Amino acid sequence: MVVEANILVSALAGAGSFFSPCILPLLPAFISYLSGTTINEVRGLANSNTTEHVLTVRKSARLNIFLNTVYFVLGFSLVFAVLGVILNSVLSTIGIGFQSTLQTIGGIVIVSFGAYLILSTKLKSLNFEKKMTKIPRFKTSYITSFAFGAAFAAGWTPCVGPILGSTFTLAATAPGVAYNSLLAYAMGLGVPFLITGAFFSQATGIIQRMVKYLKYFNPAMGAMLIILGILVFTNQLSLLGNFPLANEIVNFE
Repeated sequence: MVVEANILVSALAGAGSFFSPCILPLLPAFISYLSGTTINEVRGLANSNTTEHVLTVRKSARLNIFLNTVYFVLGFSLVFAVLGVILNSVLSTIGIGFQSTLQTIGGIVIVSFGAYLILSTKLKSLNFEKKMTKIPRFKTSYITSFAFGAAFAAGWTPCVGPILGSTFTLAATAPGVAYNSLLAYAMGLGVPFLITGAFFSQATGIIQRMVKYLKYFNPAMGAMLIILGILVFTNQLSLLGNFPLANEIVNFE
């Protein structure tokens, strides 16, 4: 059950990363930049004398945005998959005793990440950013989107870094399923990206309405990470799998 709980938690962490205040408000402009499509084109506001031409522009813009989003998701999913394989290869052969020690250390690290998220709302010195800069654009936007996706896995801002760090730590405590855990994180993060790319106009409006609630994200996510860290430290992570909804998700076929 611990294995399933790890995967479930990782998938939820990926979804949490998507809805973080470091990503969600910037998402419409970011996806538009990747696809080389303006917001006006998506809304069908391109200069035209006929409705038919406007509809053609909108359809082509939506398809272009979605395809670039797919390549972007593939970029960071590949990085997480490779890291999962590396963790599995390096740590899967360690003894049971050392795994127990690693689990104890991992619990402390995850609790520290949670405390960091909570404190970052109070201490501006912790609220710094690591941004991706000077990433070249290629003639084919799909290559650019894939490159951005790969770089995106390392270019995290403060409110996402602790979530990703906790996911890596959780994967390290169960190296046998590290690949599955990081792939679940990529899916949890990637699926909302794909939905946003597929329904960009509608998603943009929803995101604008959600922004005012993002001030609660860091404290809430920080508290969740602290609880998760305590469960890992005390080897009680399997408790998460005892909830009926969790059982339905991990046993879904």
